[in-house]
Amino acid sequence: MPDTISYKKTEHELIQNPWHDRRLGEDKLRRNDHRSPFQRDRARILHSAAFRRLQAKTQVHGIGMNDFFRTRLTHSLEVSQIGTGIAAQLKRKYNEINSLLDSMSLIESLCLAHDIGHPPFGHGGEVALNYMMRNHGGFEGNGQTFRILARLEPYTEYWGMNLTRRTLLGILKYPALYNKLHVDLGQQEIKNHRQLKPSEWPPVKSLFNDDKDIYDWVLASLSTSDRNRFVSSKPSPTDAYPHHRTQFKSFDCSIMELADDIAYAVHDLEDAIVMGIVTPAQWQRDVAMHLSESEDQWLSNEFKTIADKLFSHQHHLRKDAIGTLVNGFVTDIIITEDQKFEEPLLRYNAALQPAFADALDTLKKFVFKYVIRKPEIQMLEYKGQQIVMELFEAFESDPLRLLPLNTQERWQHAKDNNLNEMRIIADYISGMTDEFAGRLHQQLFGPKSAGIFEISLER
Repeated sequence: MPDTISYKKTEHELIQNPWHDRRLGEDKLRRNDHRSPFQRDRARILHSAAFRRLQAKTQVHGIGMNDFFRTRLTHSLEVSQIGTGIAAQLKRKYNEINSLLDSMSLIESLCLAHDIGHPPFGHGGEVALNYMMRNHGGFEGNGQTFRILARLEPYTEYWGMNLTRRTLLGILKYPALYNKLHVDLGQQEIKNHRQLKPSEWPPVKSLFNDDKDIYDWVLASLSTSDRNRFVSSKPSPTDAYPHHRTQFKSFDCSIMELADDIAYAVHDLEDAIVMGIVTPAQWQRDVAMHLSESEDQWLSNEFKTIADKLFSHQHHLRKDAIGTLVNGFVTDIIITEDQKFEEPLLRYNAALQPAFADALDTLKKFVFKYVIRKPEIQMLEYKGQQIVMELFEAFESDPLRLLPLNTQERWQHAKDNNLNEMRIIADYISGMTDEFAGRLHQQLFGPKSAGIFEISLER
């Protein structure tokens, strides 16, 4: 579905819309370039080095375990496809707010970019960086995504990809700063890296204090009451996550997050079935028994029999079942309204109705229990954890000796200007692919050193 913004509004009207603003004004007089602002954003994301690196970052299964499973890149492409499907469905159902759904490129941009900030080795790498940054503002993958888009990716000298304000608002899954959400748990620092337990050092789901200037710019178009409510937080309802949680997200972000959850629950389930990680008996016990009794008739009927196709050795039957599940979730999504917000982008959210929300939660828990928590997968995460912490410790020990030259310059600039120089080390490591981090770790700590020209440090 094509964008319509650039064809329906004049240049003057576009300039007057604050959600189309970029932090750095642009005057690119390119020949016959009639793209909308969000088509430009999508192109910048799609052609970025950070996006390309997703092809070699872990989704669930480690790179090299199998030639079938998904990487973060293929996952992001699938999220994009599901996200635009959700937007198209909502556009047909809700004519009264069509103006919020006038760009499929915007939804594509958010879905393609949503995992760009995740470090090597999945959750293990994220927890490792969070621990190493425990006294320097923490680390969290979504906060790093915002930082890459708005500051680090070298499309501009200082402002990252220089995306529109609305795109940056849409990427804010947790629209509050670290210091507003962090709860001091009084943890004892570990004696050595091998003792780090992820459950004791959960990343704070937030933006980094170091990016407050960009955060303030993104929210500048909101009224004071909207902003205060949007960034508000409350204590977590469960002991499993001890920090405070944000309560709201933008309309665009709600679509992206639903697409991400559907892709995680359904497509990662497919990987697990094909690789023999989950069994029909586990499915029957943990999923089918519960959902076959759903109050929704469609769900009840499907989950009584869908296992026959899901676990079939005939690939076309399994693909049909996966497509059926995705379609079921996408077509159930509705729009909710929160009348306490003035700004339409905050007033409306996409959401699943209760029965389908329960079904999605059931599938996510199934994947987590039998896939994510599988000891073989946890061993890969643990190994990645050690690699990331040891790399960080090495660079922290002598950054002007071990960091690549361009990163040394950024580190020195941060130190000279009383900024957070440790964030520069986290930026460097989080941008690595799994393979690059492993090879660099071998270069530094392996008994057999690679040749000096065998590995390029520059990013």
